[in-house]
Amino acid sequence: MLTCPWHVRDARSLAERLGAPISVPPPDRGDPNPVEGHVFSAGDRLPVGVEAFPGMEPNDLVLWVESRRALVVGDTLIDRGHGLEFPADWANKGVPPELILEELRPLLELPVELVLPTHGAPTDRAAFERALS
Repeated sequence: MLTCPWHVRDARSLAERLGAPISVPPPDRGDPNPVEGHVFSAGDRLPVGVEAFPGMEPNDLVLWVESRRALVVGDTLIDRGHGLEFPADWANKGVPPELILEELRPLLELPVELVLPTHGAPTDRAAFERALS
């Protein structure tokens, strides 16, 4: 399961080796080699018990794994060595970073215990709250 279509990395070979399907957000327009798999969007609940929420961009999603109280934040929140933060310089160029952060704040209502960024080590709810403040 990918949080964004450009984080394909080893997904294809891993899915093939395990005989598992790939779930992926919608591809970028004009992507010459989109990831084939089950396409999902924000608002979808996947059969494996994962719910997709809007992230930094329309196809860069945040995944809620309720059974583990884990939030997979992909590139929406990252750690560049100074703790979890919102990378405003990576943000959707058509939407002000403050608006994106405002749209992320409802995630604070989830009983998050573990936060998994693509860039940085796993962290906790306190770091998540600081990143959205």
